[in-house]
Amino acid sequence: MTGPSGEASGTSARPRLLVLTTTFPRWAGDREPPFVFDLSRRLAGQFEVHVLAPHAAGAQRRETLDGVHVHRFRYAPQRLQQLAYDGGILARLRERPWRLLLVPCLLLAQAWALRRLLARHRFDVIHAHWLIPQGLVAVLAGATRRVPMLCTSHGGDLFGLRGALPSRLKRLVLARCRAVTVVSQAMREAVLALRPGQAVQVVPMGTDLTSRFTPPAQPARTPGGLLFAGRLVEKKGVRYLLDAVARLRAAGRAVTLTVAGDGPQRAALQAQARQLRIDDAVAFVGAVDHARLAQLFQTAAVAVVPSVVAADGDQEGFGLVIVEAMGCGCPVVASRLPAIDDIVIDGETALLAPPADAAALAATLGAVLDDPAGAERRALAARERALAHFDWHGVVDRYAALLHALARG
Repeated sequence: MTGPSGEASGTSARPRLLVLTTTFPRWAGDREPPFVFDLSRRLAGQFEVHVLAPHAAGAQRRETLDGVHVHRFRYAPQRLQQLAYDGGILARLRERPWRLLLVPCLLLAQAWALRRLLARHRFDVIHAHWLIPQGLVAVLAGATRRVPMLCTSHGGDLFGLRGALPSRLKRLVLARCRAVTVVSQAMREAVLALRPGQAVQVVPMGTDLTSRFTPPAQPARTPGGLLFAGRLVEKKGVRYLLDAVARLRAAGRAVTLTVAGDGPQRAALQAQARQLRIDDAVAFVGAVDHARLAQLFQTAAVAVVPSVVAADGDQEGFGLVIVEAMGCGCPVVASRLPAIDDIVIDGETALLAPPADAAALAATLGAVLDDPAGAERRALAARERALAHFDWHGVVDRYAALLHALARG
């Protein structure tokens, strides 16, 4: 994965792409969500790709990963660089409100690092992931006056940042973008509500459905084995899943639950499991890498995605974990939310339950467990749908086409 450190050459036949992000692997094997890196390295065959991301303890300031030139900027003394990674900026702010003091430091540091990169290289196009902070950073640094920019919103920036000032800042960024994409139709409607008439395309993130998230060679699913994978934060709705598991076990069903993920709610959720007296049936295994996650999907009886709308309005922008489960041929039960409707067809590729309703979730899970033939039929249809819409091959082609068009002016 890693390569020698160093700068790219000053000339290249490929257009030069600069990716701005705050979510990126800090080192080989890091368990940070890899979707920005996965897209970047797949674009590296058509572009000379540079990535500007925050530094973190243990990470190199400059390196090359799978053909992607990575530049990491410091925004505080190393022990205080606690804003990015490990769940993302919004989750880190909710966990420790004092980290709000680091926000201007990160914005200014990334803007300064961006200006230095623009002085050192001639970039043909910028891809900013998230309206805030990356899109705003590009505007603050004056980058959008010099280089055309595509901005992709992933959900937290659009749904989780509310109020008059954040809304004004998002409208400012949207006005300065040459192109805007969102990862679900629900997000497109949110962008249009924010800035009517904005040109915006729906282009989801992808995942590896041909070599990583695939069905097992010999299916051997754990009877009654439920699986949740994701960050342990409010919008994931895990507390309702624990209540549903308690209901199922009280009804005499021998279900178990594996919780793959970490986050600020972990201790509270473990305490809830003890209070419900289901802690012997619930395994909190922490964050896992993609190889282990694929194995979990390949052996689970049902993948459960009980997402909700958080108190501050934050909600799923897409739901990539659903696609990964579908790729592994794992039956899915999820919440009926707008972004999830983009991925599954209720009754055909998954079963949906009302969000924040433990009784309905338990009933839906019971229906899946009672009808393994129907669950298998939906899972087969789900994998075909995932391959057609969410495999990296098609997704990368769409992003590449947009970026090439912008690079050509």
